[in-house]
Amino acid sequence: MADPIVARLRKLDICDLSDALDALGMTPAVTGIRPVCGGKPVAGRAVTVKLAAGQAPPDVHRHLCTGAVEAAGPDDVILVEQRTGLDAASWGGILSRAALKRNVAATIIDGPARDIEESDRIGYTVYARSTTARTARGRIHEADFQCRIDFGDGVVTPGDYVAADRSGVVVIPQTRVEEVLTRAEQIMTKSDDMAAAVEAGHAVSKVMGGDYETMLNKK
Repeated sequence: MADPIVARLRKLDICDLSDALDALGMTPAVTGIRPVCGGKPVAGRAVTVKLAAGQAPPDVHRHLCTGAVEAAGPDDVILVEQRTGLDAASWGGILSRAALKRNVAATIIDGPARDIEESDRIGYTVYARSTTARTARGRIHEADFQCRIDFGDGVVTPGDYVAADRSGVVVIPQTRVEEVLTRAEQIMTKSDDMAAAVEAGHAVSKVMGGDYETMLNKK
């Protein structure tokens, strides 16, 4: 059964969600992570991966991100932390194929991805901070998955809600998702009213004065 929270998230613009987080004193949108293939807006529950520099311990034989792919499904988004500073891909084409087979909504990476053309051809959406052709082998490994990760200016816990479009990525803690969605829906309604006023010919200086300057005031 589809998650009703995810359904509400998919109706909202990332800027409205970021404004709602701002208004509630929470971490707003992560900037600098953009769609590198697919490109459609996405939303879902977070399945997390934490990558680290260097070779995997000798007793670890799982390829990075495979556990997350097998744990994820529809309405899930795989979030990957690759903040080692090394130019090494944390996601590639075979992983995209496997995620697509499981109807995973998207993968979002705080770091580099590769095999962009392959992922694009099959229609799987990947957001990343950068792209590379350099393999992870010998450079990085998976430290853990379905764990707390650092992402942008904040942290993500498995099961938190995430949404992304070309403006940025937002992460919403499970414990506060209802109040964030309610505030974002209010902001969206006000933004829609302002857009309608501009389309009706009202002066933009008046439309964007007054109420616009106070729409994020904390209640």
